Amino acid sequence: MGNEAREAASTDNAADDALDCLRRRRPAAGQDPIKRRQILDGARRVFINMGFDAASMNDITREAGVSKGTIYVYFQNKEDLFEALIDEERQSIFAHLYEALEHDGDLREILIDYGVALAKKVTAPAVLRAQRTVIGICERMPELGLRFYERGPKRGHDKLMAFLARAVEGGKLAIPDLDLAAYQFGDLCTSRIFRQCLFGYRTTTPSDEEIREIVTSGVDLFMKAYAAGTSH
Repeated sequence: MGNEAREAASTDNAADDALDCLRRRRPAAGQDPIKRRQILDGARRVFINMGFDAASMNDITREAGVSKGTIYVYFQNKEDLFEALIDEERQSIFAHLYEALEHDGDLREILIDYGVALAKKVTAPAVLRAQRTVIGICERMPELGLRFYERGPKRGHDKLMAFLARAVEGGKLAIPDLDLAAYQFGDLCTSRIFRQCLFGYRTTTPSDEEIREIVTSGVDLFMKAYAAGTSH
């Protein structure tokens, strides 16, 4: 092989290597997290401003700054995109919420810490928007509401039930119906403020002081009702 042929072959090999390197660095179709984030952020703004029913894929493509073909690489349709957003919101809502239940210590203080975290979370503006969105769409997409509840509130409910069961086993509480008691606990810790915020009756976020007062009162009532030795 002559020098020119060897140089040409070397050049071709270098070009092939460069292309292979570029392919390895470039995410596969539908796997680029930056592009996915761009689409989700654009869709979130559209859904907030227009609502699910009024929003179209064309609106989302314009807001996200991508082509419709690109969106369909990542999401099958508007419903799939909406569900991905709701799943993100669910994870954000319930992240780190149950850490207080994983600690040992004074039962009353643990329940107050958990109740405060719960009340703050469910009355936060972003969380209220997410809950209203799910409520507004679950009649048309009941499976979405079902999955949101099972992967979020129901999972937290089960964690609280497990915590209360340990308290009962340790002789600290006497609870005949753990499932009902766990629901009662959540209602006590969010009394007044949750529904007022959810339905827009009040437009200001509850203060830390108000939340702690409500939660402390609720925990004391809960513990009095289910105190060890109480006859049910």
